[in-house]
Amino acid sequence: MKTPLEGIRVIEFGNFIAGPFCGMLLADMGAEVIKIEPPSGDLARAIPPIIDGKSAAFLTLNRNKKSLALDLKSKNGRSLTLEILKSANVIIENNRPGVMQRLGLGEEDVKKINNKIVYTSVSGFGQTGELKNRAGINLIIEALSGTLSVMGEKGEIPPRPGLQTADILGAMFATYSTLAGLIGQIQHNQGMHSDVALIEASIASAVWETTEYLSRGIVPEQLGHSHRASAPYQLFETNDKRYIAIGAPSDAHFKRLMEILDLNDLLENPKFISYSSRKENEKDLVPAVADKIMAWDSSNLEIKLTESGIPCGRVRNYKEALNNPHSIERQLVTEIGDGQGTKIKTIRNPVLINHKPINIDKLAPELGQHSFEILKEVGIDKTAFSKLVTDGITI
Repeated sequence: MKTPLEGIRVIEFGNFIAGPFCGMLLADMGAEVIKIEPPSGDLARAIPPIIDGKSAAFLTLNRNKKSLALDLKSKNGRSLTLEILKSANVIIENNRPGVMQRLGLGEEDVKKINNKIVYTSVSGFGQTGELKNRAGINLIIEALSGTLSVMGEKGEIPPRPGLQTADILGAMFATYSTLAGLIGQIQHNQGMHSDVALIEASIASAVWETTEYLSRGIVPEQLGHSHRASAPYQLFETNDKRYIAIGAPSDAHFKRLMEILDLNDLLENPKFISYSSRKENEKDLVPAVADKIMAWDSSNLEIKLTESGIPCGRVRNYKEALNNPHSIERQLVTEIGDGQGTKIKTIRNPVLINHKPINIDKLAPELGQHSFEILKEVGIDKTAFSKLVTDGITI
């Protein structure tokens, strides 16, 4: 069976996370993703942990791709790149605005040789605006987008998310726009340029928070473990020093939760009679619930609530998240190797196609591993390739 993106050629000019994660998702779906790196390599090749001299994170982020090493600052490197771009369907780049244009590889430059190209640019702040040239790494975007302002307890320093939220959200929107561009390329025989800003991806993902501000003029504040619209809907501590997430988003959920916790008297209290009134009186409701939950063992409570259909879950660490029966049955963890002895465990693509996992059979390539193979397509023979290596244009 053919993969969804088989026959699609993607040229990736990516560093670190946002661009490469987008390229990885497309490669997982079968696209031929050619990662063009400088002869010094993507800086992410040095990100720890280092296993057998290789970055495990880089190996995952750049799986199923090919590597072409080219010095894009050289005239020869640029001309070879343009030749390769003639056969491309997609460009992904996450450089600062203006970099690709200065290299002669901007949208308008590429359109002269391939006017159907889907050109996706990912940057911290977008291709226009007064902040476009400002450095936009993940934590900075989380700070400037408002993400951190609603995290943690009120009045305390906001904790940073444990995940790379801005980079990953930006990569997801970049993938979404690239796929939309490919449909347009096929359906309407035209190209498309996407300008994806990490800060805007983060802001757009804050649905509850931006809606509250735009509809009511109220600036969202830190809520600790509470939910912005529902109560009870948060983390609670149990008697075994674990934490359990519990949500009671409907009247039926709330009724069953109160019965399990032996808080039936609260069901008759008008302060807790409706969804909105429970949120309004959260300061009275949550302490009573928390006190009862403290008497339970987390495992027993999770079982009891689950049997009653109440949304809940103990806070797991990643060992528990990856090694529970459900994850094992669905083969969430897979192992891939490079054919030369290096193997790593990684998370499969979370999408199942026709009930089967997407094939992940290649670790990230060595720097320049496919340089000759790709350059051969544009007329570079072994003699010419050796000259390019000698001149430092490729490896």
